[in-house]
Amino acid sequence: MPETTPLWTSAEIEAATGGRLSGAPFEVAGLTYNSREIVPGDLFLALKGARDGHDFAAAAFAAGAAGAITERPVEGGPSVVVVDTLRALEDLGVASRERSPHVRRGAVTGSVGKTSVTQAIKAGLDLAGPAHASIKSYNNHIGVPLTLARMPRSTARAVFEIGMNAPGEIAPLSKMVRPHAACVTTVGPVHIEAFAEGEAGVAAEKASIFEGLAPDGVAVLNGDVGFSAVLDAAARKAGARRATFGVDGRHDARLIDFEPGPDGARVKAELFGRPLDFTLRQSGFHWGLNSLCVLLMLDALEVPLETSLAALADFQPLAGRGQTTVVKAAGGAFTLIDESYNANPLSMAAGFRSLGAKPAAPGARRVVVLTDMLELGDQSRALHEGLAAPIAAAGLDLVHTAGPEMKRLHDALPPERRGLWRETAADLAAEAAALVAPGDIVMVKGSNGSKASLVARALAALGGAA
Repeated sequence: MPETTPLWTSAEIEAATGGRLSGAPFEVAGLTYNSREIVPGDLFLALKGARDGHDFAAAAFAAGAAGAITERPVEGGPSVVVVDTLRALEDLGVASRERSPHVRRGAVTGSVGKTSVTQAIKAGLDLAGPAHASIKSYNNHIGVPLTLARMPRSTARAVFEIGMNAPGEIAPLSKMVRPHAACVTTVGPVHIEAFAEGEAGVAAEKASIFEGLAPDGVAVLNGDVGFSAVLDAAARKAGARRATFGVDGRHDARLIDFEPGPDGARVKAELFGRPLDFTLRQSGFHWGLNSLCVLLMLDALEVPLETSLAALADFQPLAGRGQTTVVKAAGGAFTLIDESYNANPLSMAAGFRSLGAKPAAPGARRVVVLTDMLELGDQSRALHEGLAAPIAAAGLDLVHTAGPEMKRLHDALPPERRGLWRETAADLAAEAAALVAPGDIVMVKGSNGSKASLVARALAALGGAA
């Protein structure tokens, strides 16, 4: 049922931000800082970044904005004038949380899988009642308060994704959300160039999500990662109830078996001692543990288990995160697995293992197309060269690469496995037809900044999806 009350009134915005109204009172149904995303009735937030949002206020009003938050009066419509628009967004987010104390809130972080796990949790929350969540990867100092401020009054449960690029970013965002349950999907060498302590620093930063937990909150931990003790210590310090997932029998959620198939996977597990046998539309091995993380979070957010399992059974892979299509190319069809949204050593190894387990027709090849992993600092060379081992362990047939860092891997591969290398993803995309043969199963993976998506799109363009 659509929300009938406004998301915000100008009086509420004034009260939350300490601003003053310029122009006539107004009500809004939505909120954005991008004038190109305005729909009639929205609130426009004039943030100042690389470009000054005030310069786009007139365009926002022309598109139908009902009001704005600005640092000075603007032409075209009414606004609440504040000292600092980013601070006003934070204040609005906190006010949204405080006016809805009934909402059960969850928060998700981790080196791998944040967005997919967040959206899988949202799928369970949707089946349980009115729910709200981050869209896309809105997980930073703008995205988290924006998601809070957008939360409808009718929401019963919500989940927020929280990310970081540098030390000290996660705890303040978690304290803003004040989640009743928070999880760390996993810890790995991601963004390590920003941490003097390397992966240990990443673990400590991820663990800081527990600092924001509400009283009697639940900390959901990956008990199988090398830094699980760091996560556990942080959860204890926060006074949280702890729930762990992994393959060991001591965990609250235990993975027993993960069997990938052509259309997903079958999972056998135990949850608080109860045997489970359920299906997923995801076929990547990392989804064995991801699904247990989701189940623990949904349990902590008071979603019935049957509802949670139904949501997991229907949850589709997100764009660039494992979507699988059959491409009907001119010479013959091949299978494309699009993992182009992001990459790091952990997700690379998981992807290789999953690709290696895919059933293939006789004579068909399992092919990977890889672009640079970014933000690895002085470990980049070793981590790129080190991908050769999990590629071999997975039994993959051919590896195409693009980028200066992936040249390290290209040179480390044996000749029979070494495919094309090009300087950029665009160069490799231009030769898409040379990367595949009929019957191949091809996975494309790389960091978002190294443009792996260009190659995925070029391969998809070789034919139509079946």
